[in-house]
Amino acid sequence: MNNTEDKELIRVENLTKIYHMGEVEVVALRGVSFKVKSGDFLAIMGPSGSGKSTLMNIIGCLDKPTSGNYMLEGTEVSKLDKRQLAYVRNKKIGFVFQMFNLLPRTTALENVELPLLYANITARNRRRLAEESLALVGLSGRETHYPSQLSGGEQQRAAIARALVNNPSMLLADEPTGNVDSQSGAEIMEIFKSLNQEKKITILIVTHDMEISRSAKRMMLFRDGEIIKEQIINN
Repeated sequence: MNNTEDKELIRVENLTKIYHMGEVEVVALRGVSFKVKSGDFLAIMGPSGSGKSTLMNIIGCLDKPTSGNYMLEGTEVSKLDKRQLAYVRNKKIGFVFQMFNLLPRTTALENVELPLLYANITARNRRRLAEESLALVGLSGRETHYPSQLSGGEQQRAAIARALVNNPSMLLADEPTGNVDSQSGAEIMEIFKSLNQEKKITILIVTHDMEISRSAKRMMLFRDGEIIKEQIINN
């Protein structure tokens, strides 16, 4: 896993995003600027329509800004072609979604192996890396279980393991506790805290839940496409 701290991972400068819906112009981001260092744990908060998910999509290379700059590890992402963007998404970013997105007819181990299939890694090494990743999230012994045989919390843990398996530069988590009960949600946030503190993995999490944000080191509050508050969180 990544161990480099204090190195600048993300630099966002004057980022704007405008959507055109017929004759209507919707401004989702209004000149957003911030930095994220390796080893940081940032919670991005705000109500629906505040721009936080738009920002996450841009950081995850799933969308491009209308204007402004997004630098990832010193590379200007907007200048990358489709092949290069696909490489960044697969190698540098681990995604964790609210709905898990596990393949139902595939075991936990096979789900976690999926990102490695395009990396020219042998089957033996894929299995080893997937087992190590599952162990990190407390799912040793559940490798052969299918998603339907796992609880919601366990499914999200498997999704986190899948996001980790390629040793990405960062994890992007979009409402990762939104589809589990409160106890499972607390356990998932403890996993994120452990990955950040012990493995020094950089984590950006989108949430509307203040309780969830308290697990992070830093919080940014969005409203109407702008950062209206930044706060250091003392855990």
